[in-house]
Amino acid sequence: MASSRPRSAILTIRGPLRRCDLPGLYARACALLLACEGEGLLCELEGVAADAVAVDALARLALAARRCGCQARLRGASAELLTLIDLMGLADVLRERA
Repeated sequence: MASSRPRSAILTIRGPLRRCDLPGLYARACALLLACEGEGLLCELEGVAADAVAVDALARLALAARRCGCQARLRGASAELLTLIDLMGLADVLRERA
């Protein structure tokens, strides 16, 4: 019988992000990843600014995904945020969903 669990975890992240939001966001991602089969974490970004806090949050989420044996992907990231991710050397870890 096929599993009814979702194949990917989808996490909607709404801006603005503050540094104090990061632990809760990480905990939410970990809970979602445990509930899925570990295929991936899709981060849907809504109004997330291109700043160091956003990149820190996304890097933490990528780490959580990697610890579960999968990858994090982004959807809805602004061109500015993608540029900042690239400048910070994280473009291989934080990719836009194809």
